[in-house]
Amino acid sequence: MRFSYLKQIVEYMQPLTHISAAYRINDTAIKLVFNRENSWNFEMARGNSAITVGEIPTRGKMYQAPFDVLLAKRLNRSTIHSITLYNNDKIIRISVSTSGSYKSETTVIQFEFTGKHTNVILLDKEGIVLEALRHIDEDISTRSVRVGQKLGELPKPPYEPQEYPLESVYDYLREEFFRRSNEKLERLKNEKKALLHKRLAQLKKHFDALEEESELIQEAKKAQNSGHLILANLDRIKPYDKTVELSNFDGESVLLELPEGCTTAAGCAESFFKRSKKAKQKAHGLHQERSNLEAKIRHLELFIQTVSEASTPEEIALLFPAKAQGNKQKNGDSIAEFWIEGIKVSLGKSEKGNIELLRNAKARDIWMHLKDRPSAHVIISTDKQQLPEKLLEAAAKLCVDFSVFEKGRYLVDYTPRREVKVQEGANVLYTNYKTLNIQKG
Repeated sequence: MRFSYLKQIVEYMQPLTHISAAYRINDTAIKLVFNRENSWNFEMARGNSAITVGEIPTRGKMYQAPFDVLLAKRLNRSTIHSITLYNNDKIIRISVSTSGSYKSETTVIQFEFTGKHTNVILLDKEGIVLEALRHIDEDISTRSVRVGQKLGELPKPPYEPQEYPLESVYDYLREEFFRRSNEKLERLKNEKKALLHKRLAQLKKHFDALEEESELIQEAKKAQNSGHLILANLDRIKPYDKTVELSNFDGESVLLELPEGCTTAAGCAESFFKRSKKAKQKAHGLHQERSNLEAKIRHLELFIQTVSEASTPEEIALLFPAKAQGNKQKNGDSIAEFWIEGIKVSLGKSEKGNIELLRNAKARDIWMHLKDRPSAHVIISTDKQQLPEKLLEAAAKLCVDFSVFEKGRYLVDYTPRREVKVQEGANVLYTNYKTLNIQKG
């Protein structure tokens, strides 16, 4: 960020008197809620930091690192004493205090918009580091950031910053939020859709390479008929014959090529029956594989459409949870897992996945399904009696997005798993439910 912009932002912040809440909204961004009208995002990515004003729809991850715990403890419901631009540099210092039962604690949160050294640091009133978004050791930088040590000073910038007046600080912060969100959204859409299209192409290639079940069924019937024909003509077949000409059950002359290795007529018939059974089993396996591939292809096509229709970067981040990276999920081929506000939401990719969800869900988990039509089953894994409406709507939207291609309004029923009675497979009856109205597209 430009120094001139930070300077004007700090001046604009002077009337702020309290911080009601402070928490991380993603790996490198902090939200400070000052009051109902002022909820600001401090985006602290290295080399791409900014301050913006705009609402994030849902958080996929709830951060519980020592930094996050202390951030909430020291800043939630705190009183602001000063907001300054420190050391005439791109550093904003906000000094706050919280009053407890026995004492008042002073904390300084320092936002450093300094290029590759961008950081957020919590300090006590003596300048001792309490915690930091990024800990920096002495072997990495001449200025270390370590808990329990006094924070060193940054050298003053060797240049005189230029002035870039803003017509409206608030409008700039709002425009910056939408600009960055739109840029990130398009980048994520292109990146994730390319990944999904690659997976889809592989599945379709595999699907197209499958043999036709009808050909295998015909082969099984032909082998079975040959076996029966041999049994009806055992006396006509001599040991070690390679071929035999027989009349079939319609009186037509048929030349049979006998299986290799059979020394008796009965052995030849048994060989044909085995060949028939093998072809039937292969046809059944192909049917199952084709069905599984069709379900996976449909899921990926719905996935691509969902990414295409996403309106915020957070919606896409929700679809690709970090917890799933590097750790292969159990039932990964049949169940998709998402994290909304730190709570696991599971979705069946196929009938098999829906059955597994129903079988493994706990009685108090929340079950979701489209009203009066086939859909993916969704399970919210939680013991909480009351769930935020925001979370329920996000989970219901997943249910809609991964069930239908058509845009429109859809009703999603939800109820505790104990109210759902499985009939057959993934078919159920349920009672004591509530309904959400969800817009798709």
